[in-house]
Amino acid sequence: MRIIQIIDSLEAGGAERMAVNYANALVKQIDFSGLVVSRKEGPLVCQVDTAVSYLFLNRKGVLDYKALFKLRNYVIANKVTLVHAHGTSFFIAVLLKLIYPKVKIIWHEHYGARANESILNNFILFFSSVCFSSVFVVNHQLQVWVKKKLLVKNVFYIPNFALLDENYPKTTFLKGNQEKRMVCLANLKDPKNHIAVLVAFKEMKLNELGWSLHLIGKDYNDNYSLELKEFIMKNNLDFFIFLYDSKNDIQHILSQATIGILASTTEGFPVTLLEYGLARLPVVSTNVGYCPLIIKDNFSGLLFDPLNNMQLQEQLNKIISSQRLRDSFGLHLHRLVLENYSQDKVIQYLFSRYNSV
Repeated sequence: MRIIQIIDSLEAGGAERMAVNYANALVKQIDFSGLVVSRKEGPLVCQVDTAVSYLFLNRKGVLDYKALFKLRNYVIANKVTLVHAHGTSFFIAVLLKLIYPKVKIIWHEHYGARANESILNNFILFFSSVCFSSVFVVNHQLQVWVKKKLLVKNVFYIPNFALLDENYPKTTFLKGNQEKRMVCLANLKDPKNHIAVLVAFKEMKLNELGWSLHLIGKDYNDNYSLELKEFIMKNNLDFFIFLYDSKNDIQHILSQATIGILASTTEGFPVTLLEYGLARLPVVSTNVGYCPLIIKDNFSGLLFDPLNNMQLQEQLNKIISSQRLRDSFGLHLHRLVLENYSQDKVIQYLFSRYNSV
């Protein structure tokens, strides 16, 4: 097999992490494993295995012919047979198919909100889907949507997996009391719903109980980010709620945390929950997308409706009030992740789907 992963950027998001994870995992198992980044590099570039063939296209627009033919030449030179396109990178993969029909395309959808969209908002994807040999999705709602809306028959659910790099330099040190740190690992953007966590933190007066909140994720310095910062300042929470931007030493960060939180209003299959599990963190999680299949309520964590702030507060109160519960949740989630979402299991299943294509 000679396969490339294509992704639009290497910002620290879920789809981006999986593109890197696949490229790294496959490099020791197939003849050729490449990673192509079309538009923008980012912090994840440091996590690409040196054995992976890496190409940055620096694509400037929708129809950037220079970037497209650079991709075509790369594919031909390396005798690539299969293009695994993640998220919105499907479009450049389809353009490649038009000028080099020999290659086969798999589209991998990570965006959970797509399952609630109409085909009118996805007409380019609809027509592009005729070029797909197969579609991979990260949850069963997306699988149903693709089968109903797109022109492709072979649609497969592929679970995500996570890796925590123990050898990555430890550069991030969390503030606050050592045993009372909440971490939210998510880029600062919709639909991650950080404001719900901030409101709950403030209304519960968790700072007066010694707790602190740590937001780890890309800060786009936009209106979303500004709203969070203004809320923190207005409520005098500067010494209790901290923003760190994108970070690569995730294992080190999570080793300093007490509780992991995810509050998104929509999700596909959040790698964040797997990373919390590998770190043995007890978790309070949104109940959307694939989350309820990872977080079994009152067993491997606690679930809440992201639009119900009182429910979030109730679950936070439950988890901060009991060390025994936290230990139990963290242990159960750790076991569940190791048993069901390990790299070896997912890659083995991925191979079977590659072979079918």
